[in-house]
Amino acid sequence: MQLRTIVACACGLLLAACASTAPRDRMAERLEEYRAVAGEPVPNFRYFQLWSWEPLGNEAVAIYTRPGEAWLLDLSGPCHDLPYTPVIGISSSLQRVYARFDNVYTGRREIPCRIETIRPVDVKKLRAAAKERREVEAVERAGES
Repeated sequence: MQLRTIVACACGLLLAACASTAPRDRMAERLEEYRAVAGEPVPNFRYFQLWSWEPLGNEAVAIYTRPGEAWLLDLSGPCHDLPYTPVIGISSSLQRVYARFDNVYTGRREIPCRIETIRPVDVKKLRAAAKERREVEAVERAGES
């Protein structure tokens, strides 16, 4: 009876460990997808509103200012709350966000995350790459059956 309990606990811990690394692995994959379609760094971009955003680990975030306009922001250091916060804020000056000057804020406003580089994202290429990845995954799943 005790052996069964120990094995069940060990299996539970193993599954929990796998589950806890999966989001980080997925964020790392997404970061590589964004970097593959991002352009050269720019000093700033026009910012009226935050339409959407996606955390890409604790040192990068993709923000969308419109449905077809996105920016990859690399942060100067780890922004520990970024992968888990439900909302973010972005500082700006005169409706522009500047690299090495403005910040990303998580729920803990007292600890800003400095924006180190800004790169424009080719959203059409990003969507095409995601579509291709889904098709490949569907073929792989069909081959496993």
